[in-house]
Amino acid sequence: MDEIGQVPQIQLFGEPGSPLGTVNYMTVIMTWVVIAIIIIAAYLTARRLKEVPGRVQVLVELFARFFDGLVKDALGRDDRGFLPLIGTLFLFLIISNWIGVIPGLEEPTKDINTPLSLGIMGFFIWHFSGVKAKGFVDYFKEFFQPIFLMAPLNVVGELAKVISISFRLFGNIMGGAIIIIVVSHLLYFILIPVVLNGFFGIFVGSVQAFVFTMLFLTYTSVAVRSD
Repeated sequence: MDEIGQVPQIQLFGEPGSPLGTVNYMTVIMTWVVIAIIIIAAYLTARRLKEVPGRVQVLVELFARFFDGLVKDALGRDDRGFLPLIGTLFLFLIISNWIGVIPGLEEPTKDINTPLSLGIMGFFIWHFSGVKAKGFVDYFKEFFQPIFLMAPLNVVGELAKVISISFRLFGNIMGGAIIIIVVSHLLYFILIPVVLNGFFGIFVGSVQAFVFTMLFLTYTSVAVRSD
């Protein structure tokens, strides 16, 4: 079980052995693999669009309609501006979580940098969208509600959203990976670890991708909606 806690990394700058300037190259590689899968799949699907849809096109249209409905319900308006973002975020997360099922490949979301980066990205998107929808003054007035003294707590609450949404995803994916490694060594890689790998990779990975996406959408809705 020596692989627990080991991170494949390279030193880009800084002193050798220092955490500053180190990069987990496996995370970078797997992230670009996931991005390539999404781009290629989108290109191939777009090329084969027909007036009478086939099975793949039906699945794509059902996916788009499902998330279109979620975005409309969350934002309370007929606005598809957030649909590409939410749909792409879910696809990225679910493929990132699933890809670890393939032997030799690792989930990018198993590295805290990936979920945390998405959480930080969400932080800026939420507040930028809120300012755009309500105006700078009206939006930041809400941080002083219900009384002026609540402003520091409201700011901490916004920062806590980033931590909670990021570590929830990271904890579940990393925890599943650790359980698989431990059980595999205890049972010498017989059938049960294979089943566990499928469970954590497919089922838990799907649930966590959906949860992260819905929290992302919910926080955007809170920032944008005025009611």
